[in-house]
Amino acid sequence: MKLGFILGEVGTGLRRNLSMVVSVVLVTFISLTFVGTAALMQMQITQMKGYWYDKVQVAIYLCGEHNESSNCTEGAVTEGQRGEIESMLGSSAVKPYVDNFEYESKEQALAHFQEQFENSSMSETVTAEQLPESFRVSLVDPEKYQIIKELFSSTDGVDVVVDQRELLEKIFSIINIASFVAIGIAGVMILCAVLLVGTTIRLSAYLRRRETGIMRLVGASKSSLQLPFVLEGIIAALVGALLASGVLWAAVRFLVDEKLAIEYKDTAFISTGEVLIVAPWLILLGVVLAGVSSLVTLRRYLKV
Repeated sequence: MKLGFILGEVGTGLRRNLSMVVSVVLVTFISLTFVGTAALMQMQITQMKGYWYDKVQVAIYLCGEHNESSNCTEGAVTEGQRGEIESMLGSSAVKPYVDNFEYESKEQALAHFQEQFENSSMSETVTAEQLPESFRVSLVDPEKYQIIKELFSSTDGVDVVVDQRELLEKIFSIINIASFVAIGIAGVMILCAVLLVGTTIRLSAYLRRRETGIMRLVGASKSSLQLPFVLEGIIAALVGALLASGVLWAAVRFLVDEKLAIEYKDTAFISTGEVLIVAPWLILLGVVLAGVSSLVTLRRYLKV
């Protein structure tokens, strides 16, 4: 089996079925782009969880002057109540669960608010009196949040106990849904790619049925007849996979690295390094699907 002959046959097949080959490339490109996007989303979730879960705190908000909560019917928190809450946080019963804690006054809350929303008009309209005092508690084990909530929710002077992880979970759930949607779309597109590869191979073999018939008569083996057709599907899928990898790399490089990572410096984003991890798997997936589809098509539908 001569390499030059096989490559010549592959080139002939690609030229004769150019429109179908381009279709395979595009469908493979789109499907693997969705697969890669879903994988990168999951990496982003994992990275953000690892980064933020170590930083998030439990916020114990104290009653304010105009607080209408059922826990604050007696008015704003008093000095005595504030001191009692601080003593509880430092007590031996709570210490095994609390890594550290700090008190945040109304003025400090306003400063943090203005820093967080410095690019918004809200930072100029909100006053310190509108923001609650709070204790910010870092837990030894964030999963023990319910213990802290039960201990302090009914304490005098406490308005509400909030686990900041709940806010992150809502964001993560949205990203998870988006990644599942991407996987679903990718599955449909991969099926289309597999069917297109099979159709392309069948058409290519049909157009060259005379040549393959002659080759069979002169004793060519089955593998030498099938290999050019299989390579056609693999090459088309490989081009699509490379395009998908390139687009994902460019998106992360220019959108994430050069934009989001600069604008949101306190957030842990994925980088092009994660794309380089995903890309080989996308290429392998494209090649395997195209190869299997080509072999199945040749064995079941074509007599070459």
